[in-house]
Amino acid sequence: MSLAETRNMSKEERAALRARKKADRIRDLHANDLPRSMQPSALVKTVTIIVLVLTLIYFLFPIYWAIIASTKTPAQMTGSNGLWFAVGIADLPNAIATNYGKLLGWTRGNFWRWVLNSLIYSGVSAAVGTLVAVMAGYATAKFNFRGKNLAIGVIMGCMLMPAALLTIPQYSIFHAMHLTDTMLAVIIPCCVSPFGFFLGRVYAQTSVPNELLEAARIDGASEARIFFTIVLRILAPAMVTIFLFLFVATWNNFLLPLMMISADTLKPVTLGLYGMVSLATFNDRGALMMGALLGVLPVIILFLALQRYWQAGLAAGAVKG
Repeated sequence: MSLAETRNMSKEERAALRARKKADRIRDLHANDLPRSMQPSALVKTVTIIVLVLTLIYFLFPIYWAIIASTKTPAQMTGSNGLWFAVGIADLPNAIATNYGKLLGWTRGNFWRWVLNSLIYSGVSAAVGTLVAVMAGYATAKFNFRGKNLAIGVIMGCMLMPAALLTIPQYSIFHAMHLTDTMLAVIIPCCVSPFGFFLGRVYAQTSVPNELLEAARIDGASEARIFFTIVLRILAPAMVTIFLFLFVATWNNFLLPLMMISADTLKPVTLGLYGMVSLATFNDRGALMMGALLGVLPVIILFLALQRYWQAGLAAGAVKG
């Protein structure tokens, strides 16, 4: 309704218009509400809010403590309040710069190289592993071939095998191939994920309709074109879920780089910080906490950036049709 029409309305008509708008806003606000008989009671809502707040504190408290500890000297770590800064707000930039300089000194300037290595290991492994998992999951979900059930059973059985059990055979294989102490020694094993295959298969079964595939085949599309132009778009939210799972798993992988990597310039940040702590003369826990905090920032940023796609991916595998 235009402004001129509104001015020509009587006082009663304007009041009725405001009432209708208010009713529409209330209706839109409660459009997705549950029926009254299914709505939770006030007690249930209160308990739920309390549990969620406690859970939020539980997960955010380590980050808060790491921020506080990363500004302290070794003496301040034990002689000051552990839940607050040991210096005034005005002195915080100087304290942060001091611990940052100590961190670079203890790591001989390799800290950001380690972070870059972790990004390369995790990013490449997650990207390749996600594509492999989705391709294998789609193939076993939508095609019938001889030995299919056996292949699925073997891959699912690999999920039950401890990762530590594979380190010595993997090291023997990569040593024989002269690939130890190279990036490929970490990237190649992390590209293979039985759990990623399982997620890819579940998502392909529930999210890719057979009718769509048949229609594409009737139109003359090849299987490769169907997969790369249709299936991958449908499974995009699911791929984000698999990508995040593989990225975090590779980022936190400690035993495999420990077995395969010895050169300082090739170490991931987890292994690099472990080597720094292992030095007999190391006693600067504030610098260590700063390294741990800076080392986990890329993972936090990635989760925040892909959060909405990740949530959509979690829901994609739970609904059929």
